[in-house]
Amino acid sequence: MANITAADVNKLRKMTGAGMMDCKKALVEAEGDFDKAIEILRKKGQKVAAKRADRDSSEGAAIAKVSTDQSSGVIISLNCETDFVAKNDTFVSLANELAELALDYDSKDSFLSAPYNGITVSEKLTEQTGVIGEKIEIGSFERLNAPFVGSYIHAGNKIATLVGLSAAVDGSAEAAKDVAMQAAAMNPVALNEDGVDQSIIDKEIEIAKDQLRQEGKPEAMLENIAKGKLKRFFKDNTLVNQAFIKDSKQSVAQYVKSVDSNLEVTGFQRVALG
Repeated sequence: MANITAADVNKLRKMTGAGMMDCKKALVEAEGDFDKAIEILRKKGQKVAAKRADRDSSEGAAIAKVSTDQSSGVIISLNCETDFVAKNDTFVSLANELAELALDYDSKDSFLSAPYNGITVSEKLTEQTGVIGEKIEIGSFERLNAPFVGSYIHAGNKIATLVGLSAAVDGSAEAAKDVAMQAAAMNPVALNEDGVDQSIIDKEIEIAKDQLRQEGKPEAMLENIAKGKLKRFFKDNTLVNQAFIKDSKQSVAQYVKSVDSNLEVTGFQRVALG
């Protein structure tokens, strides 16, 4: 039997993030062979992952990252089962590392296949499922490209947003962060009227008509009044038309124009957990 030292166990723990006892058992089973021990831990992760595949993983950390040239950004959510794990420093650190890596990939599938410390991201998630004992997975993967991209992560890593602006000008960084905070707080359904799905529009018109009928309004008037209510819906629920949270006297679009007369919001992404 190989002589397994505390230093060996600690080395494997640092390599994999697994618990001390799991590392010791794996090294003993592998007779001191680190590669075999790592494989044993991964297989354990696969077994745990299979057992917990149908578990709900709505907790976790939503992380936004922006490229060094500010021209692109990504949001990922590293999901788990409990808030206890979501708040763990090691878990949040892994989420940040993975989000940084995700900047180089255009889709969730390509990201999951990406190399990460000698294995793939997908294999790392399986490994961590074994280490933590909870279902660990990438929930959301959202990209945004624009002439200037800013980000915001709400306290507790429960909401992350990206905002794209039409140009990189003096004040773009602050403006992008302000609008990203707006998107986090106000949860708009779309950037502007053109981005609202027709099914949402139809539903809002029907809701408005039903309310008007209950108020006794004539049927012939319903369509026009409902369309007026729809304008209010757009104002409240589309990002550029919303009242700016830091100054309700102006819309988000007007605030951005106050930074630079040619500046516009070109897009946003929002990921929320829980």
